[in-house]
Order: sequence, then C-alpha cells, then structure tokens
Amino acid sequence: MTWIIYALLSAAFAALVAIFGKIGIKNIDSTLATTVRAIVMAGFLTITSLFLGKYSQLNTIDGKALKFIILSGISGAMSWLFYFVAIKNGPVTGVAALDRLSVVFVLVFAVLILGENLTWKSGLGALFITAGAILMTLK
Repeated sequence: MTWIIYALLSAAFAALVAIFGKIGIKNIDSTLATTVRAIVMAGFLTITSLFLGKYSQLNTIDGKALKFIILSGISGAMSWLFYFVAIKNGPVTGVAALDRLSVVFVLVFAVLILGENLTWKSGLGALFITAGAILMTLK
C-alpha cells in the first residue's frame, strides 16, 4: 500500500511542475526552460543516488534494460518538451488535464505491448478520465 502514498506524492509534485513551470517560462523559450529543468533534475538525482549509495548497483543494468531505460528517457524528454510548449501557450489546467490522458495511453500500450488485461473497470475508468480531460479543457 505504500505505492499509493508514493503515487499521490508523485501527482502532487507533478502538479507543482505545472504551476512552477507556467510561472517560470513566462518570458523565456520553452525548450530552454525544459533543458534547464532537465539539468536540475539530473543534478538532483545524481546527488540523491550518491547519497543513497545506488551507484554500486550500476553493474546490474544489462543491455536490454539499458536500451529501454534510454528509450524511457527520450520519451520523457519529448513529453516535457511538448508539455512546456503547451503550458507556455495554453491554460495550465487544460494542459495538465490533457496530459493526464497519459493514463489512457498507458492502458492501451500496456494491453498492446505488455499483454495486460483490459477489464471493464479499467475501460470505464479510461472513459471517465477522457471525459474529465475534455470537460476540463472546455470553456
């Protein structure tokens, strides 16, 4: 059950990313802002991994895992590039709502790529998330 606490903390910090990002990119290029953000994240995570003693586990990452971690990193970078362009040009609440459609995309990709089951509950949840995202973007 601790995963629920971590997930909620993740959501809360993701919300702050949107708020702080919207304020921070007011007068600067969104790509530059995303780059600076990535540098800060890399530094913060490097220090965190050092502090927690995680670098001794580097040899546990095999080639396949590394490939998918790299693809995940590229996907994350692309997500944030588009996210910061969107919040610079649009309402942060609408952008954040549409960004949360990632949950629906995860469901589809998990079924297609990972072979996870699509249940009526998860399908209904995806429909509600989609409806909520649309409602939050309407004026």
